[in-house]
Amino acid sequence: MSRAGALKRLKVDVRQKSFQSASGGTLHVIRGLAFSLQSGEVGALVGPSGCGKTTLLRIIAGLDPDYEGSVALPDHGRLGFVFQEPRLLPWRTLEQNVRLAAPGASDATLTALFHTLGLETHRNLFPGELSLGLARRVALARALAVEPDLLLLDEPFVSLDDALAARLREELAELVSFRPVTTLLVTHNIDEAIGLADRLFLLSESPAHVLAEVPIPRPRVKRSAADLATLRAEIAGKLSQA
Repeated sequence: MSRAGALKRLKVDVRQKSFQSASGGTLHVIRGLAFSLQSGEVGALVGPSGCGKTTLLRIIAGLDPDYEGSVALPDHGRLGFVFQEPRLLPWRTLEQNVRLAAPGASDATLTALFHTLGLETHRNLFPGELSLGLARRVALARALAVEPDLLLLDEPFVSLDDALAARLREELAELVSFRPVTTLLVTHNIDEAIGLADRLFLLSESPAHVLAEVPIPRPRVKRSAADLATLRAEIAGKLSQA
């Protein structure tokens, strides 16, 4: 296991990741999974449920050091992580939750971030007073407030209704376009992936490896319905050939 020094891109090479099963056997989760993202690029890991996507994010974030391989983070290695659940401290306000993660953030920075995410009127509310959609926005604000060099997103819009999820995807796309940050999104939603990413990495069933890499050349704001339909067909074709 190795976490290499920082460089201009994210480089992942997980040769093997296993768990011990309850019966005492070995469960192989990831095997021979390698890819890289250039500075400021948005990548999406797309794969079936249970294939090891969340495990891979935890390895990249340094939360799971028990694997064979190496991970090299972009300079300077500041990390923002949005988990599947918002994970907010219930006894802290929205603003306090964000400031705990980014104590050095200026008032101007937070005000601009809260404005972009539609949180300015909720700064003094507690997590129990927020809807799930608002709580997910707070989790995103917390991750972005540290001005990360690498942003990891673990199905951040799961369990939201389609309209709200679409609105949050648009806000996230606006944020990463305004301040380019190397971003890795985990999802099993193809439309979500192609709406946000510059490149898709299609993963196999467990033990996960990359089946195919799909570049998405057009800027996000210029992707028409026809572009998206073409991409869906290309992805479906690659998955059927796997």
